[in-house]
Amino acid sequence: MLRAAHRRAVTIQLSSLARHTLQRHVFPRDFLGRVCLSTTHVLASSAELSSYPSMLHPSSLTRSDAQRKTIYALSTPPGKGGVAVTRVSGPEALEVWKRMVRPYKTRSQPTSWKLERCRIVHPDNPDEVIDDGLSVFFQAPKSFTTEPTLELHTHSGRALLATLLGALSKLPFLRPAEPGEFTRRAFLNGRLDLTQVEGLADLIDAETEEQRKIAGRGAWGEVRQVLDELRNRIIHCLAQVEALIDFGEGEDLEDARKEAEVLLARIQSHLTDNRRGEIIRSGIKLAIFGPPNAGKSSLLNFLAQREAAIVTHIPGTTRDVLQLTLDIGGMPVVVADTAGLRKTEDVVEAIGIVKGIDAIKEADVALCVLSLPDILVPNHDSMDPTYAIRLPEAILDLVAVPSTYFVLNKADLLDQDLTSINLAFQQLDDSGPASVHPLLLNDRTWIMSLSKQEGTSQFLEHFGCELRRLFSIDTLTQTQGDGKEISNFHAPIITRARHRVHLESACTFLQAFLEFPPEDVVLAAEELRYASHALGKISGAIDVEDILDAVFRDFCIGK
Repeated sequence: MLRAAHRRAVTIQLSSLARHTLQRHVFPRDFLGRVCLSTTHVLASSAELSSYPSMLHPSSLTRSDAQRKTIYALSTPPGKGGVAVTRVSGPEALEVWKRMVRPYKTRSQPTSWKLERCRIVHPDNPDEVIDDGLSVFFQAPKSFTTEPTLELHTHSGRALLATLLGALSKLPFLRPAEPGEFTRRAFLNGRLDLTQVEGLADLIDAETEEQRKIAGRGAWGEVRQVLDELRNRIIHCLAQVEALIDFGEGEDLEDARKEAEVLLARIQSHLTDNRRGEIIRSGIKLAIFGPPNAGKSSLLNFLAQREAAIVTHIPGTTRDVLQLTLDIGGMPVVVADTAGLRKTEDVVEAIGIVKGIDAIKEADVALCVLSLPDILVPNHDSMDPTYAIRLPEAILDLVAVPSTYFVLNKADLLDQDLTSINLAFQQLDDSGPASVHPLLLNDRTWIMSLSKQEGTSQFLEHFGCELRRLFSIDTLTQTQGDGKEISNFHAPIITRARHRVHLESACTFLQAFLEFPPEDVVLAAEELRYASHALGKISGAIDVEDILDAVFRDFCIGK
């Protein structure tokens, strides 16, 4: 039997522990009292209480990761640099400040949202200064995660950061953050919706100006506003229909139908964006193709501004598809250099040609490179020395698409200068002795010499303009009733395949609602509810646990 004093001491500790645990949940005060008393009674009556005092001593308690709600991580890239930011977020962030931050202006509490100079010390040895830096404390809920958050701004050296992170790991109430956990908390706490989370990830990964623009629309909440407006209007329609079902009065069903038609047209307009958002996010697929030894690899090297591909005078040098991601006119472009198109007995080259044709068919834009001297055909029937321009048969099946552009290379091998060649080319038409293939008679053809770098700068400028015309979010237009165009009427809100799937589902449900006769109003209301849920899945308003892990997995640890 335990002595009475010993039993009372253990009882008090257990009662305190039970109450502390249960107060994390929402229970009535009298319920907490009953539970704690019951727990105390059961434990105090046990013959095994002799082992509890040492277990309950604070120095011997070890929290699990689930119990350690405060997380920390380096938020800037590791390695040498001027400044590194280490972030701490959670209920114990203030305790970290008290244990490790020593402001030059002595105070017992931090001044919220103010960057101040301080010494950062080791929590186990306050005399050990880790660095002289800056700190800022964000009081909840005015922080990125809506939780109390501490940021430590230090010098960025490998040894220094290792010491700082090691010191944080010594605090028993902290644990390292998982990838994207700060952003996950911002999402779960309502600071961001799922489109903002995805936009933030894209903003971090953006490598071109156009990617930055479209990612910013998501990260800054513009996409969220569009989706919220659509969803709220669908919910309003649903309320009208349910009022008719429940009370047999209120707005006429026809009003809800008219609103649903407007919403259906609005969502369909977002779906007919030529996949601009998805293409910009992942990169415009550009295939360079043409006959062997026409200058395809030279064009790739010019675009890349480096020797990315081997260039020789031997036809068939390129035997596989070579891909590079480039910035052309602010647009992200994934360039594929393909094998020269010709009939060949070489097995390896033939495989490369097949792969090249597949890349051309999958491309968003194609550049056909031709050797100008090779496609000039002299006209022997004419008294004047005239020429016609003919396309090689090997490429005819691949160029008859709207997104194909032409580069007529090796103009330096002709007797005339580039200006004279361009003037002569502009005077050609698609008939008569001096004729040109009709596909070349437009502003999609450039004459140049890649070896002499003549005409290349004009090509790059004009081709960049063409890419922006085709894919930029700033060039979307919609025609008004008077025939005038409104620029940028609907910038893309679709940047991922799942967005398109859910918008298409919403369209399907709205169409189903419109097809129901008035007597089936109950079933029609369900279609509106499904449409609302489909839009809610894009923003995360409706449960989307199955995709959350995939979204946050791509974030860095400190974000």
